[in-house]
Amino acid sequence: MSRSTTRAAARRAARPPIRAALAVAAVTAAVVGLGVAPGGTAFASSAGSVGTAGSAGSAGVPAATRAALDPALVAGTGATVGFTEQEAEKAATDGTVIGPSTAAYTLPAEASGRSAVSLKPGQYVEFTLPSAANAINVRYSIPDAPDGGGITAPLDVTVNGKSRTTMTLTSQYAWLYNQYPFSNDPNAGLLQPDWWITECSCVPDQTTPAPVITTPFRPNHFYDEQRLLLGRTYKAGDKIRLAVPAGSDASATVIDLMDSQLVAPPKVDLIAANVLAFGADPTGRRDSADAIDRAIAFAQRTHLKVYIPPGTYQVNRHIIVDNVTIEGAGSWYTVIKGHQVTLSTPAPDGSIHTGVGFYGKDASVGGSTNVHLSGFAIEGDVRERIDTDQVNGIGGALSNSTIDGLYIQHTKVGMWFDGPMTNLRITNNTIVDQIADGINFHTGVTDSVVSNNFVRNTGDDALAMWSEKTEDANDTFDHNTVQTPVLANGIAIYGGTDNTVSNNLIADPIREGSGIQVGSRFGSEAFTGHLWITGNTTVRAGTYELNWNIGLGAIWFYALEKNINADIEVTGDNFLDNTYDAIMLVTDFPVKDQYSITNVHFKDIKVDGTGTDVVSARTAGSATFQNVVARNVGAVGVNNCGSFNFTAAGSEFSLTDLGGNTGGGTTGPWLAPWELPNTITCDDRPTVVVPPAPSPW
Repeated sequence: MSRSTTRAAARRAARPPIRAALAVAAVTAAVVGLGVAPGGTAFASSAGSVGTAGSAGSAGVPAATRAALDPALVAGTGATVGFTEQEAEKAATDGTVIGPSTAAYTLPAEASGRSAVSLKPGQYVEFTLPSAANAINVRYSIPDAPDGGGITAPLDVTVNGKSRTTMTLTSQYAWLYNQYPFSNDPNAGLLQPDWWITECSCVPDQTTPAPVITTPFRPNHFYDEQRLLLGRTYKAGDKIRLAVPAGSDASATVIDLMDSQLVAPPKVDLIAANVLAFGADPTGRRDSADAIDRAIAFAQRTHLKVYIPPGTYQVNRHIIVDNVTIEGAGSWYTVIKGHQVTLSTPAPDGSIHTGVGFYGKDASVGGSTNVHLSGFAIEGDVRERIDTDQVNGIGGALSNSTIDGLYIQHTKVGMWFDGPMTNLRITNNTIVDQIADGINFHTGVTDSVVSNNFVRNTGDDALAMWSEKTEDANDTFDHNTVQTPVLANGIAIYGGTDNTVSNNLIADPIREGSGIQVGSRFGSEAFTGHLWITGNTTVRAGTYELNWNIGLGAIWFYALEKNINADIEVTGDNFLDNTYDAIMLVTDFPVKDQYSITNVHFKDIKVDGTGTDVVSARTAGSATFQNVVARNVGAVGVNNCGSFNFTAAGSEFSLTDLGGNTGGGTTGPWLAPWELPNTITCDDRPTVVVPPAPSPW
């Protein structure tokens, strides 16, 4: 279950805790406008970040990208997926390019590559297929309704000027507002008036006169995506045009990207318990949950698999799975789709809703084992964040099990596991448009692997190991791709022992988090044993922490509740186009003299572009550096504030140079000899220099 208590408490504590003892300059944040577009719909824009694209065809053939970069720059990292990504801002269009911008609460910041194309009614964006495809997926944003709840709007799809299909876009699953845990109401007042508000530099209910908080306040989670089978295969070079009809109710339709794919024919399994034989309805008109239960029971007795053939199956509750294999025809063909249902009375776990999901039994009764799920989609109906609700795509405890080839959209968390449990393999899944996390290993998940998954547009950590009460141990997150987590981190590790984060690609985190976090927070157990962070690439990470008014590192270590002193090896990672720092080590200011970060080792690291520093140290402790190569560094290489006591003996944080640390920027070598081991070089908010785009080494 997605726990609210510890996370809410942590966010409540996110007042400006890191305050330097020295005077600091005021930071002027990017101005964000949220106006009322024609028709009265709320829509976000960012000042000074709009440019008009060239005429139709001037963009030429848009290159396929990964994380909005040349794939060669991120080779060897992330998931191998069956689709090809193309950015709208590189396609032919008569619309307007918005961005690039990293300002939170704006459409460009939440776009892949921090840029997208805005289309008015009558305008288009046109992609040239880089390879054969029979299916597309469009990531888009359309305005919210004036009072929230979303609207629908058409988008015409034509191939080579004919074969037109009209997609119906929706903003019903987008557009959240306000403070955590957010609201669907753009006109709502502050949800937490006793929390620190950066916009007024105050705690509103303790401030006289009361501050004026403009609504809609902090709009976010703008984007959604929609898939479309084209009905036939088109060849490389064919042109797919996305056009907004002249009569659209959307004052603007923002297209972020298009994924194109050659989808294989549906899988057929004749030797299985076919759910149709047990009364399931592939048209989606009748609820099929009971029929699927009957098929599962029959398959368990006869030692058969359960097969769900092509179709859309309505399921409005949890399907409990144990000792069963359930296969679909493929995630494009077999869709399990449900409504969110309000419970007549709250469940014992605090849930007030239920919805579509496949759940193992609870760990308190032994959990489930030998469960194998593959080849179908789970499409939920979650439009608000209620942390006690069990409305996740996959849940419960699953040991000795596999989850492969699923597509999960519009649930609260794609997959949330409450251990203890062991030996789960999660592979080749796509998880998009979640209100909260993508995948979370919560409490005592051991010897499990998350590999080759694609996660985009989560409302909290995309991938997390959370060792609350019991350690996660011997787990691996490997070769996954994470894009545009709206809140928190791409990958977050909260305590645990002997875990590995390897060869992942993380791009475009938005706010209150960054690419990779190692954190002592949310009531997690201490880090023990080893933590290996190796071969990962972050892109356009190092975000701005609104509550602290400082930039974060693309990878950041955060000691909030305990020391971080396990053996942590950060080896062979690349940090590209960092908005602020590449590496940050930080302790919360109220506990800066209680906790420290030690025994962290950086080796064979490449840093290509920082808005500020290579390393920002805002804690006591130490770290070693070997063969850390940096270029295009915007500020001094090391910003060493220690724990802000500014002692005569120097900073409380020491950097050990093990050799091979080269490169830098306009200020000279990033790790200058005079900075070692603990020279105070503290600039609380250094001037940001936008780095150039990454390039081959």
